[in-house]
Amino acid sequence: QVQLVESGGGLVQAGGSLRLSCAASGSIFSANVMGWYRQAPGKQRELVARITSGGRIIYADSVKDRFTISRDNAKNTVYLQMNSLKPEDTAVYYCIYSSDEAAYWGQGTQVTVSS
Repeated sequence: QVQLVESGGGLVQAGGSLRLSCAASGSIFSANVMGWYRQAPGKQRELVARITSGGRIIYADSVKDRFTISRDNAKNTVYLQMNSLKPEDTAVYYCIYSSDEAAYWGQGTQVTVSS
């Protein structure tokens, strides 16, 4: 089992910044992928960014050049620095941890960007 604890969501004006954190604990595999998805009201959950334990990164086109994902393997923690936020970034952001064993989701953290 793996537990994920997210933090850092909130309300921000358009153009502002937020930083999300997600700490994993439990049965952590050294080879894993951690990342962030988001789900806006009435829409499907979509990938925002993900990073492997080896440092390979994928971003959604909609957040490239604005968001930066990073991780601290020693702390089993992944971060999402979100800059130049837009109202369309408003969603519940979910952390994900996945390995050969299973995938686990965080409880979600609300990000609201006002215009």
